[in-house]
Amino acid sequence: MWRGQTRRELLEELSQFAAAKKVSVAVAFDGAPEANFPDNSTFKSVKIYYHERGSNADARIKSLVEASKERQTLFIVTSDRALADYVRRTGAKVINCRDFRQKMENLPPQKKQSAPEGVKPEEMSQWLRYFGVDEND
Repeated sequence: MWRGQTRRELLEELSQFAAAKKVSVAVAFDGAPEANFPDNSTFKSVKIYYHERGSNADARIKSLVEASKERQTLFIVTSDRALADYVRRTGAKVINCRDFRQKMENLPPQKKQSAPEGVKPEEMSQWLRYFGVDEND
């Protein structure tokens, strides 16, 4: 379902949500990892996971919840009833996908990042290229 550009768009939205709400965000995808977004990588502060071999994203989410030391602070976004029931039993909270989408849509527009001190805004793209950073990352 989440492939290529669509995954990147979701990651962009999640990173904006994380910045606006000042929270940590992780996402678990079904399907094969992509070269641009490998397992256990980070995209603009969003931690990226994929299902483990012979499993699915729900199982990966369960293992991440189980590994958490502070489950009462976790919010898991899912509309899968079985996963939601499991998450609640562990002490974490659940937000269904529709409600979470609404929260993301209600965020104020994000301001463009300013250049670091000593770097002129018009030089920012050149510096990013120099250090091998994609301007969209």
